[in-house]
Amino acid sequence: MLAVEFHTHTERSYDGRDPVEDLLERAAAVDLDALAVTDHDDIEASLNARSLADDYGLVAIPGLEVSSADGHVLALGVEQQVPAGLSFRETVAQIRDYGGIAVVPHPFQESRHGVLANISKEELATADAIEVYNSRLLTGRANRQAERFAQKRDLPMTAGSDAHISRMVGQAVTHVDADERSADAILDAVLAGATRIEGKRTPWRISFQQAASSMRRRLKYRVNGFLK
Repeated sequence: MLAVEFHTHTERSYDGRDPVEDLLERAAAVDLDALAVTDHDDIEASLNARSLADDYGLVAIPGLEVSSADGHVLALGVEQQVPAGLSFRETVAQIRDYGGIAVVPHPFQESRHGVLANISKEELATADAIEVYNSRLLTGRANRQAERFAQKRDLPMTAGSDAHISRMVGQAVTHVDADERSADAILDAVLAGATRIEGKRTPWRISFQQAASSMRRRLKYRVNGFLK
């Protein structure tokens, strides 16, 4: 089984803080096998992580967190930018067209752009996998809802720390029974449902620090015209 972190952010995200090298260093330090950098609507750091990953003994899975018109969707295994602002259905189709898989993070949390604020559960079930453990939730209710949803529909499941600072990388791990140590094999195993979830909640103090930092960076980006 490979230990994989599927949901992280660097300074390239408006609400992230640290450079990609810090995330890779942390991932290696906590004995992960693979890391996906999934910045908001930006693939640059993720592609950079792929070029650096061998130096840290890691497999890098390229991707990003796409701001669809209906909420956030993780695009894993893509090598080009998936446009923001498309509907959920169009976003999933675009991710697949680019050779990736569509994983829905924190679907039951409206305050964090969970898609169920705007789409039906039937449409959610068309995703390739559901993130059933997100470390940044303050209570476990939304995680439990996501897990029950995925189990009831026999959908593949993943976990993610949703780390916005490097020290939180590895708070949530997806153990993947892959045929080989490669990004393609890992994503194939996810599609096959060959995963086991392990996670710890991000400490409240750090969650609040990340939220405060996010608000400051978001304001800065708005002032400079980078964030709508």
